[in-house]
Amino acid sequence: MIYKKVFDAKKATKEDWLRFRKTGIGGSDMAAIMGLSKWKSPLDIWLEKTTDEVDEEESRFMYWGNKLEALVAEEFSIRTGYSVRNNNYTLQSIEHPFLLANIDRDIVGIDSGLECKTANAFKRDEWEGDQVPDAYYIQCQHYMAVTGYSSWWIACLCGGNEFFYKEIPRNEDVITAIIDTAREFWNMVEQRVMPAVDDSERCNKLLKEMHKISNGKTIDLPDTATIFIEQYKSADKAEKEAKALKTEAQSQLFSLLGDNEQGFVDAYTVNWTQVAGRKTFDKKRFETDYPQLAKEYTVQGEPTRRFSIKG
Repeated sequence: MIYKKVFDAKKATKEDWLRFRKTGIGGSDMAAIMGLSKWKSPLDIWLEKTTDEVDEEESRFMYWGNKLEALVAEEFSIRTGYSVRNNNYTLQSIEHPFLLANIDRDIVGIDSGLECKTANAFKRDEWEGDQVPDAYYIQCQHYMAVTGYSSWWIACLCGGNEFFYKEIPRNEDVITAIIDTAREFWNMVEQRVMPAVDDSERCNKLLKEMHKISNGKTIDLPDTATIFIEQYKSADKAEKEAKALKTEAQSQLFSLLGDNEQGFVDAYTVNWTQVAGRKTFDKKRFETDYPQLAKEYTVQGEPTRRFSIKG
């Protein structure tokens, strides 16, 4: 046995389980650390592991994913003939104790496990043929790194009416990369060294949240800051030029369509559709007619920081 059972979720609260997750790196964590998650960045995971805060909030996607897990597992058994069983324990690699796994199901009688997923109909293309979303592929390889299993099955209910299931073979090269990346990341967690800033919107948002209150002080930036200042200014210029080109192209098409709602050329369809006007609140009029009431219902927002570069 290359792993051990270290936490029984059935005998603990959700908060206890979330706190225990801070003691290592799980499968969904690993996808984010490798930059393959659409929902979290490496900085997200680092903050989760290095702070005492526990976020028990569950999105509607997570809620329904958990609710439908049993249904997906049952359908997998019907279609494959394999029996599956719950595994309520957090598993820990003995050789690499920073690797944890919370698997959905063990498959009885074979050297494999099962990961259950749900997806909306717009994600169908990601599941066709032999395809598996990259984040889920890494998650399954991570579970094989912990358990030593030779393969992992993944099943997905897509759009509520299409069912995909496929076997993911063990990939030693990917597993080696997972172990090496996880070890390096866990060292940063233990030493409280923040991971490198990346180009994700999520990382940008987190940094704003971490430093949302200015201390009013002035500092000398390192020489490397010049690189990023020039990168920012160059990207800002390119963005403005691209926006101008986009606006010009749109205006030309407006002119060609005129009062017409739809036009065709080659393989393209251009629509300029009539839509109802949006209802808005006349704030200025309300403040004029009901100044005292407007004052009572005016709330001061949280302070923000404005970013700019001069020079």
